[in-house]
Amino acid sequence: MEGKYWRLYLLTLVLGIGGSFQFGMQVSVIASPAVHVQSFVNRTWMCRYGVPVANSTQQFIWSFILAVLSLGAWAGAIHSGSLPVTYGRKKVLLFNNVVAIAAAFLMLFSRTAKSFEMILLGRFLYGYNVGLGVNAHLMYVGECSPKNLRGLLTLTPSIFIGLGKVVGQIIGIKEMMGTEEMWPHLLAFGGVPALLQLVTLPFFPEAPRHLYIDKGDTEGARKALQWLWQEEDLTQEVDDMQRERESMLGERKTLKDVLRSPCVRWQLLTLCIPCAGLQFCGINALYFYIFDIFRDSGVPEGQMSYLSIGVGATELIAVSLSAFLIDRTGRKKLMGYGYLLMGLTMCGLTVTLSIKHLGFWIPYVNIALIFFVICMYGLGPSGVSMALPADLFLQAWRPSAYVIGGTVNYLGMFFIGLCFGYIVDGLGPFCFLIFVVYCFASAAFLIRYVPETKGKTMVEIMKDFNKLNYRNTASVEKTDIQLATKL
Repeated sequence: MEGKYWRLYLLTLVLGIGGSFQFGMQVSVIASPAVHVQSFVNRTWMCRYGVPVANSTQQFIWSFILAVLSLGAWAGAIHSGSLPVTYGRKKVLLFNNVVAIAAAFLMLFSRTAKSFEMILLGRFLYGYNVGLGVNAHLMYVGECSPKNLRGLLTLTPSIFIGLGKVVGQIIGIKEMMGTEEMWPHLLAFGGVPALLQLVTLPFFPEAPRHLYIDKGDTEGARKALQWLWQEEDLTQEVDDMQRERESMLGERKTLKDVLRSPCVRWQLLTLCIPCAGLQFCGINALYFYIFDIFRDSGVPEGQMSYLSIGVGATELIAVSLSAFLIDRTGRKKLMGYGYLLMGLTMCGLTVTLSIKHLGFWIPYVNIALIFFVICMYGLGPSGVSMALPADLFLQAWRPSAYVIGGTVNYLGMFFIGLCFGYIVDGLGPFCFLIFVVYCFASAAFLIRYVPETKGKTMVEIMKDFNKLNYRNTASVEKTDIQLATKL
């Protein structure tokens, strides 16, 4: 990586703190104070109604506390298709930080107000923050990066998500903030990264491609590029932006266009299946209920927090490693074989959870399999899936593609968070077979149908997708500059 891009790297760090880091932290941080939050719900119920909350009601409230983050993220993802285009990536992120800070205050004072509804509202606002923030992060960094760094930098959201999970697990241990006294402060900690981004982001320019293509500000785009890249000769980059702007013909593709247009049908499938796979591969189910899985595997209560930190660190290392493998191995192989290995491992996990009482060594096998699943997820589906909208769709299609990808991802996350507790109660160790089916189906689709893009030009990739999009027509050479893709 060239030293002259240090300002771009610093911008990437600032962008990651407020959105992707926040996402990872909110996924993991809720597991540590689960017992304390459920006890708070019960006490609040007793104060209001004079009777303990029913077990079924408490289970539903807790499941909804987990799942409401996803509903907020869905709302944020929906707005990520219009707000960054209208107001710019930078202004939207600044507003988004205010949302997270408001959520932090709700969390902080929820116990004082004796209101678990404030936790629900705070989780929803945190969700909105990450749903809008992650997509804006991807747009911003992708539109600021030179071609030789674009692939690497568009993977940074996955790295920051992994880092956020580790930090959430660390601050959630009982020696830090995972106690009865400190849990409101733990849940409010999400306001800290939002405040850091709110203070630092104003020093950076708006995304150059947004300025040039969406706003027509040629001079502003050139100045932004010169500041970020510290280069004087930007002729090639400006020419590329000009060609992309001319190809749009003044149009911006709507959700309806993306869903109905045959010219991006296979790009849409290639986006939606991995985005759904981020949830239905079972990864967030593991994070939501990882303490229950460790407990079921026989792990002593005092060691579970430290094991969960190890799980988060494993994902972070694997995602970081995928950034260096992606251009050598290709995204098709990392995603496809990643899902395949995850499916095979969860088959083994189902078996070992079912026979955990037959030997003292079986719980250790369970833990090893969990670590292996996390590793395969980080190496393949996690890092690759996050960057797909920027890779498969150009500027005219991209905002709507982010909305679709976010909708699939976060609604799947909501379903898992709300229902997985009941699925575990009903199926026991066989609950992971649901995720096995999706992993195998995703692997088959990606390996069998999705074109390999490693080492190919944009024209070659476009022709590969057109062979699928127009395979029932007379000509597969039909092209449209708006369809150009680059994995």
